[in-house]
Amino acid sequence: MGCVTSDTAAEIVARSNRLGSDPQVTNFAGGNTSAKGLGIDPVTGESVDLLWVKGSGGDLGTLTESGLAVLRLDRLRALVDVYPGVEREDDMVGAFDYTLHGKGGAVPSIDTAMHGLVDAAHVDHLHPDAGIAFATAADGEALTEKAFGGKVVWVPWRRPGFQLGLDIAAVKARHPEAIGCILGGHGITAWGETSDESERNSLWIIETATAYIAEHGRAKPFGTVLPGYTALPDDERRAKAAALAPHLRALASTDAARVGHFTDDVAVTEFLAGSEHARLSALGTSCPDHFLRTKIRPLVLDLPASATIDESVARLDELHARYREDYRAYYESHANADSPAMRGADPAIILIPGVGMFSYGQDKQTARVAGEFYVNAINVMRGAEAISTYTPISDAEKFRIEYWTLEEAKLRRRPKAKPLASRIALVTGAASGIGKAIATRLAAEGACVVIADLDLTKAQEVAAELGDADVALGVQADVTQEHDVQAAIDSAVLAFGGLDIVVNNAGLSLSKPLLETTAADWDVQHDVMARGSFLVSRAAARVLIDQKLGGDIIYISSKNSVFAGPNNIAYSAAKADQAHQVRLLAAELGEYGVKVNGINPDGVVRGSGIFSGGWGAKRAAVYGVPEDKLGEYYAQRTLLKREVLPENVANAVFVLCTSDLSHTTGLHIPVDAGVAAAFLR
Repeated sequence: MGCVTSDTAAEIVARSNRLGSDPQVTNFAGGNTSAKGLGIDPVTGESVDLLWVKGSGGDLGTLTESGLAVLRLDRLRALVDVYPGVEREDDMVGAFDYTLHGKGGAVPSIDTAMHGLVDAAHVDHLHPDAGIAFATAADGEALTEKAFGGKVVWVPWRRPGFQLGLDIAAVKARHPEAIGCILGGHGITAWGETSDESERNSLWIIETATAYIAEHGRAKPFGTVLPGYTALPDDERRAKAAALAPHLRALASTDAARVGHFTDDVAVTEFLAGSEHARLSALGTSCPDHFLRTKIRPLVLDLPASATIDESVARLDELHARYREDYRAYYESHANADSPAMRGADPAIILIPGVGMFSYGQDKQTARVAGEFYVNAINVMRGAEAISTYTPISDAEKFRIEYWTLEEAKLRRRPKAKPLASRIALVTGAASGIGKAIATRLAAEGACVVIADLDLTKAQEVAAELGDADVALGVQADVTQEHDVQAAIDSAVLAFGGLDIVVNNAGLSLSKPLLETTAADWDVQHDVMARGSFLVSRAAARVLIDQKLGGDIIYISSKNSVFAGPNNIAYSAAKADQAHQVRLLAAELGEYGVKVNGINPDGVVRGSGIFSGGWGAKRAAVYGVPEDKLGEYYAQRTLLKREVLPENVANAVFVLCTSDLSHTTGLHIPVDAGVAAAFLR
């Protein structure tokens, strides 16, 4: 333990990042690592033995030094003398606070005892698929001895906590030749006297388990292929997934709105094609990190890939009702007076034979990670069934963890959700100007956003500015083309599970007097704004209706929809068409809880694609001002004498989407700094 503080922390972070970056080693936010070394007591200045361990909720792959909890090793080990026994081991988590060194760093996790009590300088606790396959095998103990000899020791299932730390410490003491252990139903733990040795031992256990399964495993662990259950061709598979997505989101969002994630990974489609998939999926997941995110078991459609959308939806409704009844029965049979309230009875994972898997969570990252964890669970089942029989921990043990008071406390530490969390938006013409500002504001308020634009490269650039694929997606869409519009909607529902907010912003303008306006000028402006808005709204409405979650359709119209100005007959007429679409759709979609509203901007010059495309120069000529002064000109003709910016329009869109205007539909909001001639009346 001769490392100084900075070296020890840097060493564990580097090791953690290497281990956490390999999905065969562990999954997102799964497992933890630790290191013991010397530090300086800030009061006495003397050297003290410290433990650095990954804090609660952190992710190994992205761990930084700030994510480490730092504890006094002597004080942590002294807790053994006051340990009240397994019935009260949860009390020990609070006791960790009295062992912290200095400010302590991150919040210590439930696995801290495992790391502190094991007599090794470095410890890794991981959740590799191959390791959990051994941990969930019916004869896992015998297989562990056979595959690893005395180098790896079997530890029967025990819920993570202080007692498990004592158990593993005892194993290490009784088996000095051992480099680690298989934790029944859970994962692996390895150790070493140096960071490199601990990492080598962890990888050796995983590689040995993987090789054993490959060499000794059955060829068809998921059984024979079921006729009609194999994956559909790519185009058919994606089309069916997009058609089902809104219905599935309605089911998964019965208790609370959820964002979705779709994958047709070959691991999923092969699992669903196997004759054993119904039995295995009913057994549920085993590793706590898995079922805390996936729930104990998925909802599985029991129809072949050839089933129609209508047949699938009808059967899914029946299965969902049964799933909710079963989940409530699971809760009620295991809950006691101290259990937290049931968190919802909807599935987090829905499996569709021939198509793939839909996973759900409060945001896109949570939904995606839930899906990744279920793929891990499939890999675990494959491995366990190859060498034995998959035998996860009991539902009673799963409940003890799912509704653990310590897990509830972790949930309460999550930051407050943003106003548009769990909502999914599609904005047309969003690669510049008003559209970009709207997309930026919606993403900042927690929404997932699809940037739809004629220019795919620019759409993708804007999406990248807003965040990663869990936040935004850029797609190419010509709103005048039905195929493009449907493809954009399909992209939204496959990327995020559904759709809640649609902003019809795409537009263009040609500033010409009546006698110079050609039929082509008229057609192109009406095609983009009147026809385009209609096509987008129609395609989106199908999703909104099927989801049964309400939603918002917002038209970026114009002051010109009600104001008669010179030299823009085609533009103003198209905007008037959009304005009346708002009223018509508000009347038609209200029964589904869908609000339809419009915004009438004026004079948005800065950042505008329309103005930079020649409209600005022509409007400046009409008004007799220099083009670079057009914004100032527009501001001076308003009542408030303020220039209208794209962000002002984005603010109005945001307000329309919030609960503050939950009872408002059919409204047009002027965002023009006050143009009396355009007052609504």
